[in-house]
Amino acid sequence: MPATTVFPAPDLPVALIHDSDQTFPVRRIFCVGRNYAAHAAEMGNEVDREAPFYFTKSAHALCLSGGTIAYPPGTEDCHYEMEFVVAIGSPAFRVDESAAMASVWGYGCGIDLTRRDLQGAAKEKRRPWDLGKDFENAAVLASLVPATDFGVIGEQEIRLDQNGLTVQQACLSDMVWSVPEIIAHLSRFYHLEAGDLIFTGTPAGVGPVAPGDVLTGQIDGLAPVELTISVAE
Repeated sequence: MPATTVFPAPDLPVALIHDSDQTFPVRRIFCVGRNYAAHAAEMGNEVDREAPFYFTKSAHALCLSGGTIAYPPGTEDCHYEMEFVVAIGSPAFRVDESAAMASVWGYGCGIDLTRRDLQGAAKEKRRPWDLGKDFENAAVLASLVPATDFGVIGEQEIRLDQNGLTVQQACLSDMVWSVPEIIAHLSRFYHLEAGDLIFTGTPAGVGPVAPGDVLTGQIDGLAPVELTISVAE
């Protein structure tokens, strides 16, 4: 008799694809820390230029653009962080920078929500950032755009508006570590596979959200990401 699960297995989270009925199954979410020098400075940190570093979010932290979420539990200081997201579409393991982009399926606008007070407390005690970074609805994602429709990553503007006021603004070229560098480095430690997402870091200007806030993030050539924050549960 074949084995059965003790409860129904949850469905794999999926991202939407712009102007398509297809969806993109999400396997894992990797996030790059301190990838814009100005953001690192505003947080009181220096950029480690020897190698990028990462934290992760559960795939079930995915939150599709356009929705309304409750203010996250367990925090009094939740922050927005606008990000350029890379969607992996084919295997990459120990790839060179010159071959890294062959594994990219597409790109999207994302918002990394952060329970900053919990992250700060973890940093002080030299503990992992999980409570600050990996929670429900913490990885907000717009519909993805195929890489062939986006073109070369360069001077595209990345911007986030909070209630109609621009709070973050930079260019993708401001990233300390480029997308090929990130993929090549990350692939030394993981077998990257189709369905993996990489949030590539946030520009300066991060700040708190409050119930009633409307966040709208844009990157030239991509579908915008939108999120409304409601009262806490």
